[in-house]
Amino acid sequence: MKPFKFKYFEIQQSKEVFRVGTDGVLLGVLADIGGASEVLEIGTGTGLISLMLAQRNAHASFLGIDINEDAALLTKTNFEYSPFYSRLKNIHQDLKTFKTEKKFDLIVSNPPYFEESGSDKDKIARQTVELNFQQFVSISAKLLSDHGVLSVIIPVEAGSVFIEIASENRLFLKRKVNIKGIENSKTKRLVLEFSFAEGRIEESDFVIEKSPRQYSDQYLELTKEFHVFRK
Repeated sequence: MKPFKFKYFEIQQSKEVFRVGTDGVLLGVLADIGGASEVLEIGTGTGLISLMLAQRNAHASFLGIDINEDAALLTKTNFEYSPFYSRLKNIHQDLKTFKTEKKFDLIVSNPPYFEESGSDKDKIARQTVELNFQQFVSISAKLLSDHGVLSVIIPVEAGSVFIEIASENRLFLKRKVNIKGIENSKTKRLVLEFSFAEGRIEESDFVIEKSPRQYSDQYLELTKEFHVFRK
């Protein structure tokens, strides 16, 4: 497969690993990375999100984990050939058996969200066969530092369930970004961020396209340091 080229790094891709997609790009530009020193990405895929966050925060160190060995190897390659390689590490690891004494200031993920189905297409990356929301949130809560943030992107249909599970694990919604594919359409994705501190929820809207195949000014502005847009 052809690599996906960004301004400052390149993503090698594979048929065995979930490809670069809009969800990953959106989390890469929207996640609250500003105050983080130690970042964990759960389910790295190609390594896209960690690479984008490393570009946004020049001081943070990153650890990526993925249960898929092909994904872990691909992430390793993409990390090693990036300008941020010295701050990026990844391992082939199942979150359910992950052991560390370290606490993370930011845990970020584009987690599996479809219920198990008969399809084998991107099964581990897209379906909750290896990791469901309850497992994901409860383990993340144990790995998060006292002032840390959990940041995810999920379908809008899963939002209320995810928020409830997070609350059961003492993680409270602090930020919600409603993502629309096109102007005046229904919300299709949510970027949700949680912390252990209960307080005011910051909510905003984000539109990807102002018309079919025409990116919104909002999207162009937020991704201008990443995408190489054709003139």
